[in-house]
Formats: sequence, C-alpha cells, structure tokens
Amino acid sequence: MNPITGNLPMLSPLVTDILAVSVLAAFVVAVAVWLIIAWRRTHYTLAQAPIFAFNYVMCRVLWRTVTSGRVRLPPGRGAVFVCNHRGPIDPAFIALTVDRPVSWLVAKEYCLNPFLAGMMRTVKAIPVGRTGVDTAATKLSIRCAEEGGLVGLFPEGRINATDALLLPGRPGAALIAIRAEVPVIPCYVKGSPYDGTPYGCLFMSATVHLTVGRPIDISEYYGRNSDRAALEELTKRFLKEIATLAGEENHQAELAGRFYKPGHGSSG
Repeated sequence: MNPITGNLPMLSPLVTDILAVSVLAAFVVAVAVWLIIAWRRTHYTLAQAPIFAFNYVMCRVLWRTVTSGRVRLPPGRGAVFVCNHRGPIDPAFIALTVDRPVSWLVAKEYCLNPFLAGMMRTVKAIPVGRTGVDTAATKLSIRCAEEGGLVGLFPEGRINATDALLLPGRPGAALIAIRAEVPVIPCYVKGSPYDGTPYGCLFMSATVHLTVGRPIDISEYYGRNSDRAALEELTKRFLKEIATLAGEENHQAELAGRFYKPGHGSSG
C-alpha cells in the first residue's frame, strides 16, 4: 500500500491477465470435476452422459419441468414404464426421475433417420413398426427388462391430441411386463409441448408437470402372457393408475378395438 495515498498498488496488465486466466481455469476444472463426480453416481455410459445432461438442461430451463415422485428400484432390477402420451418428447421428462437410461419403444422411422439414428442407438431406443404386431421389438423389450433394464411404453399407442384424458389402451406393456416378470411404473405428464409436428416442440417453451407413481406388483399375473383376459385387465389397470396420478380416480379405462393375438407380441 502506498503510505502517502493509502491506495493499493496497481497490478501490471500481465499479472492481471494471468490471474484472470487462472481463475477461469480453476472454474473450468471445478465444473469438470463436479460433472465427473455426478456422472460416476449414475449408470450412464460416457457416450450417454452428454445426451442426458443436455436433456436435463432443456427440461429444467426451456420446459420448466417439475417432478413429483422418483423411481426407486434395487440395483439390477428391471421395470416397465407406462405413461400417457401428449407429445414426442414425453420420455425426456421421465429421464429426470432415474439414474439410468430407459429404453423406449420408438417408431422405426425415427431410428432410421440419419440425424437421429446415432442418438437413438446411444440411448438404447427400441425401434418398433407402427402397423401390425412387431414381434422383434417385443422380444427385445422382454430381454431388456429380464436383464435388469428399464423399458418405456405408451399404452395409448400414439400421441393423444384430443381433449380426452387418455386414449384406449393396447396390451403391449402388460405382455412385456408379464413375460419379463418385472413391476410396472405408472407416470403422468401434463403440459408436454406439442405443435402437431415431430420436431417443433423442441423450440417451444412450456411448463411441464410429471408425476411418478409407485411400482405396480403384477406377480399374480406371471405366466399368463397368453391369457387375453389377463392382458386386458392389466392394461385397464395401468390406464386407471395413470388417470389416478392425474387426479381422475373415477376414470373408465377403455381398450383399443384393434385385434391382437396374446403371446404373439404387440407394439404397445
């Protein structure tokens, strides 16, 4: 300090630049260490981590997602997620509640899209045909859940652009859960952005609320994957659980009229 003026001595431009760079470098290192520690606490691969980190930022900042409930499963325990379907990015919100990837059944054309194919493979999406029974997708989903993975399906089978709370359900989720002998986790999404196009919602702001229910124990149905009545009963139960999360406890669940053959798979 200058004894006459009482002012601190001025730092040279070189020293100032060195200090600024050092502070910036320390900040970058601190952020990198924090990210590595956070990643090591999850079950994402190194390739998956950036995708889910970006997803987290988008959900929290652009879509202002608020979650209620969290998935708690024993390590290595598989499960099937069922959720209402209001927009193309509904799976993004459910990713906030788990620390490992959920393999969602995704329309095959998106998995073959040159701009999306790599990401779909990385997040372990399961390609499924829109028409008919996709036996390959069903078998892959069952194997994934049996091996301790998480599988996600929309029982409605398509985006619900109507005023109805839920569309009629299809039995794919019930079939997979019974065959894999895993619990089913119901979820309800409200406020999902959707403008009628596959990608327009990526640029839309929104306020999304996601509610996650408790796992449904379906052990009493194990071995009944060829029982049409069991599949229908479970499908209605899943829809009712989703409706209950939406606050509609008296919802009358309906089944889709499309003919299907129990035991031969379903695209859900």
